[in-house]
Amino acid sequence: MTLATVEDVLLPQPLPIRGVHHETSDTFTITFDVGGWPGGFAFQPGQFNMLSLHGIGEVPISISGDPARRGELVHTIRAVGSVTRPMAAVKRGAVFGVRGPYGTGWPLDAARGRDLILIAGGIGLAPLRPVLYEAVRRRGEFDRLIVLYGARSPEDLLFGKELERWRGRFDTTLLVTTDRGGANWHGYVGVVASLLARVRFDPYDSVAMLCGPEIMLRFTVRDLRALGMTPDRIFVSMERNMRCGVGLCGHCQMGPHFICKDGPVFPLDRVARLLEIREV
Repeated sequence: MTLATVEDVLLPQPLPIRGVHHETSDTFTITFDVGGWPGGFAFQPGQFNMLSLHGIGEVPISISGDPARRGELVHTIRAVGSVTRPMAAVKRGAVFGVRGPYGTGWPLDAARGRDLILIAGGIGLAPLRPVLYEAVRRRGEFDRLIVLYGARSPEDLLFGKELERWRGRFDTTLLVTTDRGGANWHGYVGVVASLLARVRFDPYDSVAMLCGPEIMLRFTVRDLRALGMTPDRIFVSMERNMRCGVGLCGHCQMGPHFICKDGPVFPLDRVARLLEIREV
């Protein structure tokens, strides 16, 4: 998508929905059909789009699909607000407004020749899923590939079939934990940072990519640093309530940064101090 002017940047493009899949009781995945676009929809893992419903509103949503499948555009959305709840009720064939992609992507090349650790909390697995697709496709470029994922409960786990497929790979380590278990849950219980003690990697020659609630980021970063990882090799995806997506409105300012255009993916050394300040 090439946009030349400010007016064009803020103009949504109408896209029809090819399919809707409900992941959990409050989270769903929509797939847009972009097969008619020349070259399809290109994006970097970690980028986001602004999605809108006519007469309802617009929200920033990370892209959660496979970057290699340019004929479709996939977003995974949690229905928690006045815009995303109506979005959860749409059916196949409905039309959304879409503009983007915006923001920075995950620096997968920085992990070449090193251990790659992906750590997700809750809906944070969705923005990391594209980089996992790429990492699996380029598996020979990395040493260990480790995925650590935490959710509130077993019922809140996303992408269940894919988790099973990734966990079954001999060249990938995937561990899942939940804040609380249940009678039929036989996996780990605890915060996602607790899984670091259960995997083997070289903290002095690894790259970690984290996405999830800020409290999860703070504690997981603390544990990675304690193991010896340096801030320049830890990358975090920050969340703020973005309105324009292109740094015009200033609504997503975090210290000196605008999350929409300077992020959402940052090396830790650029935002570590800000993570420790309440309500920045």
